[in-house]
Amino acid sequence: MSEPKPPTPTPGDTYKGWLFKWTNYIKGYQRRWFVLSNGLLSYYRSQAEMGHTCRGTINLATANIAVEDSCNFVISNGGAQTYHLKASTEVERQRWITALELAKAKAVHMQAESDDSGDECPAAPPSSGQGGGCRNLEIQSTLRTLGSKVEDLNTCNDLIVKHGSALQRSLSELEALRVSGDVGDKMKQVTERATLFRITSNAMINACRDFLSLAQSHSKRWQKALHSERDQRIRLEETLEQLAKQHNHLERAFRGATVLPSSFSNPALGNKGGVSGKGDASDEDDDNEFFDAMEDPAEFITVPADPKYHRSGSNASGFSCETGMDDQSVNFDELSLASNPESPQTLELEPVRQRRTRIPDKPNYYLNLWSIMKNCIGKELSKIPMPVNFNEPLSMLQRLSEDLEYYELLDKAAKCQSSLEQMCYVAAFTVSSYSTTVHRTGKPFNPLLGETFELDRLKDCGYRSLCEQVSHHPPAAAHHALSEKGWTLRQEITLASKFRGKYLSIMPLGSIQCLFDKSENHYSWKKVTTTVHNIIVGKLWIDQSGEIDVVNHKTGDRCHLKFAPYSYFSRDVPRKVTGVVTDKDGKAHYVLSGTWDEKMEFSRIMQSSKGENGTEGKQRTVYQTLKAKEIWKKNPLPEGAENMYFFSSLALTLNESEEGVAPTDSRRRPDQRMMEDGRWDEANAEKQKLEEKQRIVRREREREFVKAASTPEEAVTEDSINDSPLKTDGVETGTEASEVSDETDTEDSPPLTPVASPYGPSHVPFQSAHPDNYQAMWFDKFDDPASGETLHVYKGGYWEAKEQGSWDMCPEIF
Repeated sequence: MSEPKPPTPTPGDTYKGWLFKWTNYIKGYQRRWFVLSNGLLSYYRSQAEMGHTCRGTINLATANIAVEDSCNFVISNGGAQTYHLKASTEVERQRWITALELAKAKAVHMQAESDDSGDECPAAPPSSGQGGGCRNLEIQSTLRTLGSKVEDLNTCNDLIVKHGSALQRSLSELEALRVSGDVGDKMKQVTERATLFRITSNAMINACRDFLSLAQSHSKRWQKALHSERDQRIRLEETLEQLAKQHNHLERAFRGATVLPSSFSNPALGNKGGVSGKGDASDEDDDNEFFDAMEDPAEFITVPADPKYHRSGSNASGFSCETGMDDQSVNFDELSLASNPESPQTLELEPVRQRRTRIPDKPNYYLNLWSIMKNCIGKELSKIPMPVNFNEPLSMLQRLSEDLEYYELLDKAAKCQSSLEQMCYVAAFTVSSYSTTVHRTGKPFNPLLGETFELDRLKDCGYRSLCEQVSHHPPAAAHHALSEKGWTLRQEITLASKFRGKYLSIMPLGSIQCLFDKSENHYSWKKVTTTVHNIIVGKLWIDQSGEIDVVNHKTGDRCHLKFAPYSYFSRDVPRKVTGVVTDKDGKAHYVLSGTWDEKMEFSRIMQSSKGENGTEGKQRTVYQTLKAKEIWKKNPLPEGAENMYFFSSLALTLNESEEGVAPTDSRRRPDQRMMEDGRWDEANAEKQKLEEKQRIVRREREREFVKAASTPEEAVTEDSINDSPLKTDGVETGTEASEVSDETDTEDSPPLTPVASPYGPSHVPFQSAHPDNYQAMWFDKFDDPASGETLHVYKGGYWEAKEQGSWDMCPEIF
């Protein structure tokens, strides 16, 4: 089946088509799709690959183009890259040669003038409005297009002169030749040059036609723009004259002590009112036209403004109107109260607390890793006795609170009008929580049962959160965060980990939920698997792999994120994350791409189509998208982070001492504090004391559970059995085995269940029921009807207790 012939190439246009490229002596020439654009020649295996995979690119500005025979030609850039290409016909080869020569001449010309390109497009003057700046940019763009067409005409003129001279020389040589065997070769050469001359002439004619049509179409627009600018200047002059009269009237009234109307009691405000009233007819009209152009759904995506601009008091145009009005009204009220001496109460602005930016450097202690880990292969990580040498001076509760480092994403999501756009910000927030783990190879402290951690950033960032260790077998932590910007985050994380000798896998089993007050959207998702490589030999490094489905239970929207595992043989970017946002019907609307340790981008899908089959036989979907926009970028690490466990700026402040927190707060944990100060030996000793104290408290809790579940007579029997020194060897051995296995990081493991008990059936309810009846202090179990998950939800009372300074209900765990 023959391919349709491409049109004759015109200078400055993109030229595409099929060519045969030499690969190797086994496969020979292979059919490839070539694209010539902007002085670059790129090729793909198929047209469907143009959106995502380019197989190679060569710059024509430094390339040599040579013709081998009637259909073959070679492109080389000096040895680094050489393409041996073959066209289907001789005419097709001539078309490609002409297009390549035109593109090369233009690329060389543009490269020679690249240093002066910045002066050709001066920026709009600061005094001009947005509308005038937009029109200036349009005119400059048109001038650049016309200038490019003129350059194409010059290039075509040079090529016509070149090929015309060569054609004249060939004709002269043909006339001088006698009838011989060389006549055929010369005739063929004359034919080729005549073909080149005809193609170049056609290209020049097409360029002239384009130039003429552009000039005619834009001349009318320039006339309209000129009349509009003239009318606008007249209106501005009239407005300035009227403002001058009003100003003069106000000055006379003020000097003559004339009683002014209430609306003009403040000359400054009256002046501002006049300016704003007339400005709507002039500059503001330009702004409205500018926004109308940008709000075209096929060209622009509405992105809420970053809150940091509003906190600084700037009023730059282009941001979301809703965001700007809300924040600026608050700033205006605060400033007016602070500056008005006659206000009933003076506003006392509390200075923002300066938090620490450094912690003591990590000591360089030698530790024989294999001596500890060789007996732990295949065991649960929480049942392995670990010294603090493997830890970092933060607890798991504090690491959980680090998910809020990029809380601004949820602030922006709360202001989104579209649930699909909101889904993009929520998905970026899920990815951002992994950015702090790329260099964090230290193990956080396992929290004690009942341990808490509060992160109060209400004055700084508008949110506060609370974490509590609600279970220890399996270890589970509940987290609740509430923001003044209208979102709530709650999660319960249960970690399952296995040491495989060469690597360590950590599987989070809990669920994360995010709720927005304004839209009532309810999102839920789970975390991916974290793998720590080179446990025994080599440098530790961390990878995240797996898939996440972020689901909006109200609308049915879904975002499927894929964390690609690292592979030595893969040509993809390391730590790559891709995702697609779909509605309840499965139609794709946005594409997300990036890496979980650097940044994420999102782009709106305009059209989707089915591409060719992939390597696994699955049909791939090709999305045609608008230009990608950055939605999240990782904050840089503080200076000297490599000596401070690679902590981020937020992580450095998490263990900072703070007054008024609960007695169970992680900041008050002594072994963790000693480790941060560099006293690791003391920290290990203190850690063992805390573990033993946890075991004693747990055994007491088990005894109370047995007494509550048994009759009074059975309870007395149970106490006498526990206190009797005449225990059998089997029971005593079981107790010792339990205590040996209890040498964990925080608390003891579940007690061993004996196969047969010599003390009768009183042990049956003890073994059938869970021996630990611990109830969380600040969280209650809740069955969420939307997601179907069971998790611990904050029940209230903590912040009220903090305000009152009453912590009598808290257990003494430290």
